[in-house]
Amino acid sequence: MQPNPFAQLIGIDLSLERYACHRCARPKTQLNQTPVGHRLVIAFPIAPDTHYSQWKAVNINIVSDHGLRPQSVCGRKPAKTHPTKLGRRFSVAYDVTARAEIPGMPGVRYTAGIDIPEFTEAAFEALRRERDYLARQGHKGPMPPAVFVAISGGGDNGAFAAGLLNAWTATGTRPEFKLVTGISTGALIAPFAFLGPKYDGTLKEVYTTISPKDVLEPRSFLAGVLSDGMADNAPLLRLTRKSVTEAFLKEIAAEYAKGRMLLVATADLDARRAIIWDMGKIASYGGPKALDLFVKVMVASASIPGGFPPMMVDVVVDGKPYQEMHVDGGIVAQVFAYPAGIRINDEAASVGVKRERKLYVIRNARLDADWAQVERSTMSIASRAVASLIQSQGIGDLYRIYATAERDGVDFNLAFIPASFKAPHKEEFDTDYMRALYDTGYNMASKGYPWAKAPPGFALPAAITK
Repeated sequence: MQPNPFAQLIGIDLSLERYACHRCARPKTQLNQTPVGHRLVIAFPIAPDTHYSQWKAVNINIVSDHGLRPQSVCGRKPAKTHPTKLGRRFSVAYDVTARAEIPGMPGVRYTAGIDIPEFTEAAFEALRRERDYLARQGHKGPMPPAVFVAISGGGDNGAFAAGLLNAWTATGTRPEFKLVTGISTGALIAPFAFLGPKYDGTLKEVYTTISPKDVLEPRSFLAGVLSDGMADNAPLLRLTRKSVTEAFLKEIAAEYAKGRMLLVATADLDARRAIIWDMGKIASYGGPKALDLFVKVMVASASIPGGFPPMMVDVVVDGKPYQEMHVDGGIVAQVFAYPAGIRINDEAASVGVKRERKLYVIRNARLDADWAQVERSTMSIASRAVASLIQSQGIGDLYRIYATAERDGVDFNLAFIPASFKAPHKEEFDTDYMRALYDTGYNMASKGYPWAKAPPGFALPAAITK
């Protein structure tokens, strides 16, 4: 009998394996006799002399042919399936990535740490739009304070930011943000935070009522391994498109015209670079293509590699079509504000602008080292290690942002999930967990949020601590 490649993949030693098609109940002697769309049952002994009544069984949904099976052995029409080997256009070569553009929408994104001159020019253009808008409103005198908010990643921990923003509105002290940035779950929140209190209800609804089925469709183990993610993010796309409409895009574009900026970060997995998308500029192009790109960027920034499928973005280089693979921005940063390569005070002063600036960072995570007993198993060890890496990365991001703000004279303010929050987390997008976390963020902010003036563990100057 030929070895079973799928069984080897999942670690089963099948010297005495037996097969049966679950859908037609016909016994099989080879893997390639089960048609696409049926479920294969593999039975195997746990020891050489084990009685068949004690054999173990594994169910595998046959989702693709891969040239291994005839599709009519069982005599039933195979179910409609999606292929697991997914094609794509050629990726952009490394030496020409800087020339890649979105067809019909040039200048809507920047490579973090590289496109500093281009980003600086975009900031100057925003300042010019703001000045023109203020002049039309009859404003005279110095420029008003510029308030920035950076919303971090964190999955369903985004409920914390949703609660905080809602309570901030309720206190009557929430400012209009000159700049809003978002990454991962923060990318899903940022456009609504950008448009202000009008969309507080949307944020509350999403982060207190959804469940896993509203975000993902699980795939079988084999389908996940052979496809582009262990789950399908089609529900998340539908949920996003429900709120992000052409009318919504026009509202974003109107605020962009006033000189405000909305930035979202994704990771270009081919180039291994962080890409910052100017969402307001995308919105200003308008139309179905701009709407599709806007939604794609939001969902891409929250698409955990391996967990969710990536978002494939069509680009052109010198008129030739290529495709980029964009995934969760959290693999390159947990939170970002503005590029450290831009000295905003110096740049603003060069065009005669002097103004107060405040930065609010909302970190959708705990920052303390939460204790947990780790089971002695591969998955427990790996998941705990990855979680520790993400936490450390997030704290490092806060230090970078704080150092940049201190250099530029920007008032730094930080919010994060308190160590006292210990609600049970049964699964991702656990509705009860998110409701409890939303309430925590809301209750803390409704009393006047106690913003931290520096990241944890940072020794503040004496003048600040007094």
